[in-house]
Amino acid sequence: MRDASVALNLFFAILATAQLIGDNRAMARQKGADSTLLTDVEVVLAASRVLVGLAAQSLAPPAEGLSVPQLRALMIVATRGPMTLTTLAGDMAVHPSNATRACDRLVAAGLLDRRDNPADRRHVELTLTPAGRALIDDVVARRRSAIAAILDRMTPAHRQALSGALADFAAAGGEPPPGDLAALGWLS
Repeated sequence: MRDASVALNLFFAILATAQLIGDNRAMARQKGADSTLLTDVEVVLAASRVLVGLAAQSLAPPAEGLSVPQLRALMIVATRGPMTLTTLAGDMAVHPSNATRACDRLVAAGLLDRRDNPADRRHVELTLTPAGRALIDDVVARRRSAIAAILDRMTPAHRQALSGALADFAAAGGEPPPGDLAALGWLS
């Protein structure tokens, strides 16, 4: 439930940002900004609110009881494979003690396995358990299913136009590398 509330807080923060941008839109118009661009920004913000909401909903039942750092740890291990605790802490940009606490809870929950690294017994190797893999797969499947349901309500022509526009948007924005996305807890 905690993750759902964190996700909802993120959603509301994005809404507040959209409001600030809306307020800034009036200021930009006074300065002669392109109103078409400002309208496009509003449309993209609306779409982002839908996507953030879908992402939050995809976490609700499967990840209930997990903290955001715990979920991020699972996502990172899911995308990058077995790794040391030090590597995970670096990828999460947290102190190793914080990563250790998150991993202790995930090990206790049966979602993460921690074993001596066969290549260097001074380090432990973290891997997903079958239950951890199932949780991640469920979150991703729920996210994909929710997006597919929305796309299914659109005409094929609108879906094709959206797909092309979003591909252009992702290319112009420089989609983050998969490792950076995993560090944020995002797995597509």
